[in-house]
Amino acid sequence: MNPDLDVEPWLREHALLRELVALRETTWLNPARLPAAQGLARVGLRGADVDDAAARLARFAPWVARRFDAAAAAGGIIESPLREVPALHRALQQRYAAALPGRLWVKLDSELPVSGSIKARGGVHEVLQHAESLALAAGLLHRGDDYARLDGAPARALFGRHRVAVGSTGNLGLSIGIVGAALGLRVTVHMSADARAWKKALLRARGVQVVEHASDYSEAVREGRLEAARDPLCHFVDDENSRQLFLGYAVAARRLRRQLEAAGVRVDAAHPLWVYLPCGVGGGPGGVAFGLKLEFGDAVRCMFVEPTHAPCMLLGLYTGLHDAVSVQDFGIDNRTLADGLAVGRPSGFVGRAMQPLIDACCTVRDEELLALVALASEHARLRLEASAVAGFAAAWRVPPQSLPAGTTHLVWATGGGMVPEADLRELLAGGRRQLEQPPAPAASRFWTPGSGNS
Repeated sequence: MNPDLDVEPWLREHALLRELVALRETTWLNPARLPAAQGLARVGLRGADVDDAAARLARFAPWVARRFDAAAAAGGIIESPLREVPALHRALQQRYAAALPGRLWVKLDSELPVSGSIKARGGVHEVLQHAESLALAAGLLHRGDDYARLDGAPARALFGRHRVAVGSTGNLGLSIGIVGAALGLRVTVHMSADARAWKKALLRARGVQVVEHASDYSEAVREGRLEAARDPLCHFVDDENSRQLFLGYAVAARRLRRQLEAAGVRVDAAHPLWVYLPCGVGGGPGGVAFGLKLEFGDAVRCMFVEPTHAPCMLLGLYTGLHDAVSVQDFGIDNRTLADGLAVGRPSGFVGRAMQPLIDACCTVRDEELLALVALASEHARLRLEASAVAGFAAAWRVPPQSLPAGTTHLVWATGGGMVPEADLRELLAGGRRQLEQPPAPAASRFWTPGSGNS
């Protein structure tokens, strides 16, 4: 917490913050958004940086295909399907008693090979970038080589002398641990109290050291950072500040462009693309949004979605304090069943870099997340964890005047493919009970500058 922050003036002067503290569902339209070209110029990264990340993933594809059977059919390229879900679209319209113009699609990062979540993009990329730099420096690898050779004993001997550490609520730890262990790196994952037991068990089964913390995500990151600082052979994957994570996520956008084109989906001024991105610390949605703005410019709109109990990115963006403020500073507990989004303090790098490119933020109650898990399973046979369904509620938060009939809505389903059957059954049972309750009535409120409610 920030002892120097006096929250009372903020609460007196800003009705939106009172809504957040009351844990009511809130929608905020970003008044600082700029045209894409202007906003992109402020990020500090370029399309060429995304090209570099994409090329690295392509170089490692032979190694990935050899080590992970689920990625072999795609030649080692880790990618997820895109699906239209018309039956779920109709069910959601009925639940929210409102039409949603356009078509509803899902980007199923829950089905990504390796670790079954969006973290298989950024997390895998950063570990591979680190491994590549080690192998090149040691003369074990040269550009133009077949990277499948990194599956051999000499590479494993090299990597076995090096360590990787990360702090995580769960899914990033899975991707770092699984890929790092497959390379032969010694990996330590600092897990917050929110992390699911099955994720810890899966990592330990892969030979990954898991350090459990009684506190939240920020404490896990802090401990991981301290551990790495004590060991010159330890690389820390900094989820709060990493450019390599961010760029790995950004690669997804150019692949999505090809998928949309193959499906005959137009994206232009008359056919806007609204993308709904669940947000924890911000690296995943931030990187994807950056890539989307590079690909589609002003034809794409990005909304970040958070639990009512952990609205750290919305809080950081709205106040302009970014990582200098946490939800706990405002008395919000950061306790949510959406464990992948249980973050109290946002990434300062992402918040500052992406402030002019994020179109909107909204919050969703845990009860509604449960209902959406069940609804997505029943009407689209989607296997999703609570964090991954947040975007379905967000699609009904866009001002209706912003939605022409040609709009494409895309929910980024960020995880759930590896959830054990028993855990999924428990989620679904809770979700079915929750479907009997109506959604929160405040979902239609918009907070915009000049409206008297900002």
